[in-house]
Amino acid sequence: MPFRTLDEAKDVQGKTALVRVDFNVPMADSGIGKVVSDDTRLRAAIPTIRKLMGKGAKVVLLSHFDRPKGKRVASMSLKPVVGPLAALLGQDVAFADDCVGPSAKSAIAALPAGRVLLLENVRYHAGEEKNDPAFAKQLAELADIYVDDAFSAAHRAHASTEGVARLIPAFAGESMRAELQALDKALGNPERPVMAIVGGSKVSSKLELLRHLVTKLDKLAIGGGMANTFLYAQGHDVGASYCEKELAETAREIIRLAGQNNCKLFLPLDIVVAEKLAPGAAARVRGLGEVDEDERILDAGPETVERLCRAIGNSKTLVWNGPLGVFEIPPFDKGTMEAARHAAALAKSGKLVAVAGGGDTVAALNAAGVTGDFTFVSTAGGAFLEWMEGKTLPGVAALEA
Repeated sequence: MPFRTLDEAKDVQGKTALVRVDFNVPMADSGIGKVVSDDTRLRAAIPTIRKLMGKGAKVVLLSHFDRPKGKRVASMSLKPVVGPLAALLGQDVAFADDCVGPSAKSAIAALPAGRVLLLENVRYHAGEEKNDPAFAKQLAELADIYVDDAFSAAHRAHASTEGVARLIPAFAGESMRAELQALDKALGNPERPVMAIVGGSKVSSKLELLRHLVTKLDKLAIGGGMANTFLYAQGHDVGASYCEKELAETAREIIRLAGQNNCKLFLPLDIVVAEKLAPGAAARVRGLGEVDEDERILDAGPETVERLCRAIGNSKTLVWNGPLGVFEIPPFDKGTMEAARHAAALAKSGKLVAVAGGGDTVAALNAAGVTGDFTFVSTAGGAFLEWMEGKTLPGVAALEA
C-alpha cells in the first residue's frame, strides 16, 4: 500500500503511540448526565487499540467531540466515552482532562505499557482546527509515533489529523487501512464494469461528485430527489416534487459529459408518487410525464428498480452513496430496499464488490438489514464524499510512505 501501516511500526514496547480516533459519537441525556447511545465508532477503533496493546505500547487516544470552537465546554467532554470503551476492551481506561500540557504528560507518564489513556477533546484548543504548527508540536511531544485511525476526519487539515503526522513517524491504523483498501478496490483500481448509485435530495450538494464519477465509471444511476432535477432538465413535468429547476442546464451538462466518457447514465423510467409524504400514504406508480401538479415523486418505480438490479448484476464493482427515495417513510422505501438487498446478495456470494458510504446510505442499508453483507460500508460522511469526488484527503496524504 502507498501508506505506512501498523505492521511497519517496530519496537514500540514501552513507547507512546498517539492514536487519532473519531469518538464523535451520538450521546443521549440519561437524566444524570450524557451516555453514549451508539458505540459503532468505539468498536471501529478496537482492532488498532488491541494491536498496539499487543505490541506493548502505551496507547494514548486523541479525538474531537462536537464543536466547542476552541473553548472548554463541559457538555462536550469526552469523559462519558471512558466507561463504554473500557467495557469493550475489558479493562480500565485512564482519562486526562486535557490533550496537551502538564495533565496530559503526567497521565502518560503514569500509564503502564500495554494500557490505554483517553485525552480530553482536542477541539477545546483553537490551534486544532487552525492546524497551528505550535499546537501540532505540543501534540507530537507527547508520543513516539502517531497512528491515524480516523478516516472520517481525514478530509480536515487539522493539527491532530495532518500537522502532527508531519512531525513524528506516522502510520495508518487498522480501521483506516481497511477503509483505504476498500476505497481503492471500489474506484482506485476497480474490477470492471464499475457502477455507482448516487441518490439523495440535492444535485447542488453533489455536483463535483457527479462530474468526477462520469469520467471514472462505466455506469451511473441517479436516484432520490436529485433524479427529479434531471427529469425536469429532460422536459418531464415533476409536479410538486422537490426539484432544483435552476440547475437544469447543469444536469444536461452532466448528461452530455457522461456520453462523452462512455458512462451509461441510468435515470428513472417510472416513479412512485403521492400527494403527501406520510407513512402509509396512498402511493401510485406513474410513467414519466404523468405526474399531476399536486403529486410529489417520492421513490423509484418498479420498472426503474428492475432495470437497476439488472445493471448491478452485470457489474463487478458497485459504489453506493444516497438512497433512491424517501426510504425512512414506507411505502416510499421499496426501491431502496429492493436494490440494496439485490446488491447485498451479489456481494455476499462473491459476485460483486459493493462499497457504500454516507450517513443516509448506512441508515438505508441498516433498515434493509444488509449492512453486514456489503463488501465494505464506510461510516465516514464528508471524507467518503470528498474521496468519491477525487479530492486529496490531507489526513491520508500525511501517511504516504
